[in-house]
Amino acid sequence: MASLRRLGPDDWASFRDIRLRALAESPDAFASTLAREQAFGEDDWRTRLTGPVYAVADPEPVAVGGLFDADGVFHVWGMWTDPAHRGRGHARRILDALIPADADAVLDVNVNNEGARAAYERYGFVGTGRLEPLREGSEQRVELMVLRR
Repeated sequence: MASLRRLGPDDWASFRDIRLRALAESPDAFASTLAREQAFGEDDWRTRLTGPVYAVADPEPVAVGGLFDADGVFHVWGMWTDPAHRGRGHARRILDALIPADADAVLDVNVNNEGARAAYERYGFVGTGRLEPLREGSEQRVELMVLRR
């Protein structure tokens, strides 16, 4: 059975590995790029793990997601599941661990990523219609989704 665990700064190498896999496999799912994050050093990776980041391991990490507080609003970031492990509820387990039971949250999803959008909608997120470029210079768009509790 796959296990869920919170990653801390000492897990930086495992986090780096799954994050780089995610950026390589799903480059249009993230505002960052593989080239940008391949240049990160150990301190950068450790810093990214100071906020809550959870991974599902089977036995190595196969799904990941994080949360940060943006001026009192919980923002989900970096959600990704290895394609061979999708459809097993890993995203739900990570979201349950990340988002406090009584809290609202937001996330951005690529408008072309129907699988991710469907998973977020099943969880209770709804689209806002607010679109922004995926990243500077990109023609891809992301939509802000909100979870109200």
